[in-house]
Amino acid sequence: MNAIESARQAARKAQEKLYDGLCSVTEFQKVKDPETKLTSTKPVEVLADQPCRLSYSALPAADQSNTVTDIAQSIKLFIAPEVVISAGSKITVTQAGRTENYARSGQPAIYATHQEINLELYEDKA
Repeated sequence: MNAIESARQAARKAQEKLYDGLCSVTEFQKVKDPETKLTSTKPVEVLADQPCRLSYSALPAADQSNTVTDIAQSIKLFIAPEVVISAGSKITVTQAGRTENYARSGQPAIYATHQEINLELYEDKA
């Protein structure tokens, strides 16, 4: 093993020590009902209890109107680089005693030690 690969493994191990949350991923897939033979889109859990970490940062300025002030917040999921999360998936993260649902937005930034996925709060359209 060369020095660069050894350093990458050490960096990944250090990154994963920071994972203090668990996430589950639900994809919306077409499922055929065996009795009615009808196909509908249903939520299917494809990943459960995957170690992860959320990071929050506020964006510099707030948007203000006559009625409300909106403060933008950036939410980023840190997770192992080999985990694949499809576009449109619902991601449920439990960290610091709280559970929140998020939607994936944007493409993941994949590094040798981890990947970063920008998230937004999930809004159920039901």
